[in-house]
Amino acid sequence: KRKSVLTSFLSMVKLKMKDRRIIFIVKRLFYSVFVLWGLSVLIFVMSRIAPGDPARMALGTRAPEEVVERLRIAMHYNEPIYIQYFHWFKSVLRGNFGVSLVTQHPVLEDISQVFPATFELAIFAFIFMIVIGITIGVFSARYNNTWVDNLGRLASYFGIVTPPFVFATIGMLIFCYLLNVLPAMGRLSPGIIYPPKITGLITIDALIQGNFKVFIDALKHLILPAVSLGLLGMAEEARITRASVYNNMKKDYIAAAESYGIPVRAIMFRDLLKPSLIAVISILGLEFGALIANAFLVELIFNWPGFARYGMNAMLQKDLNAISGVVLILGIVFVFSNIIVDLIVDFLDPRIHLIKERNE
Repeated sequence: KRKSVLTSFLSMVKLKMKDRRIIFIVKRLFYSVFVLWGLSVLIFVMSRIAPGDPARMALGTRAPEEVVERLRIAMHYNEPIYIQYFHWFKSVLRGNFGVSLVTQHPVLEDISQVFPATFELAIFAFIFMIVIGITIGVFSARYNNTWVDNLGRLASYFGIVTPPFVFATIGMLIFCYLLNVLPAMGRLSPGIIYPPKITGLITIDALIQGNFKVFIDALKHLILPAVSLGLLGMAEEARITRASVYNNMKKDYIAAAESYGIPVRAIMFRDLLKPSLIAVISILGLEFGALIANAFLVELIFNWPGFARYGMNAMLQKDLNAISGVVLILGIVFVFSNIIVDLIVDFLDPRIHLIKERNE
């Protein structure tokens, strides 16, 4: 009877926790709608008040004035800015970001072609950043003020002071040209056929289809760009992890566990690592979005046909529709990555969101 009462109580608690997480997700999605709407207004106004005539830039300096004027009328550039925003936002709600003034293709079609390349690069850079950064931070805190800690700090400082494009250039010279162990440019080597597109991520598509030759080649092409892109984030994660683990090592519950004779390794991974990772995971949503947004220099060096490079070219050529589409996609990435991070933090320590709910 006691077991049945306890089982029903635990099931009720789990149900409440599940309902609370569903409510949390719904609330965050509801708030995100207003965030994205505000972002759309901001980027639209900024793109319209920037100097330069987008119609003239799209058609070139030699285009007749009547042709330029027809394009202005077609794009509603001759109307007040709030009328322009109304027409543009109505199209966005239908999934239409307009036509790129440079490529003459629908913006959403262009983004669907280039976004998977940057997303794949960001995922591998993210994995490198988390695995290496957390490992360095944990070992630096565990062996504080030893040569291991000094080596970890040196690696962190190197990652912070070295810009990604500098490491990318040096890495290309060493590993691609001097040692010739890694490919220099592109997503696949010449002569290797791209696998049929399923997700757009070459490594995933190759694994799904069992094409390990393409998978290994794509993985080799990802190593240098991913490490270059994730180096700064890796250094930041290492420093935050070290500080968090070191502070938690001084807590009373760790001292109590050590007094019971529990092995240090068990304490590190069972009792210490989980609460220490909350501070690290809390910034991962911003880090992942920043990887996608800041990848343009790395993509340029490695000739990577990606989303960040496309966005930078759109800004340089004042392609308003492409700029608006790129910024909105980035906003969506930031919003959803932060929601996922909040759910992970809630799983690690539900008390955090309980406190937030009480404050609200």
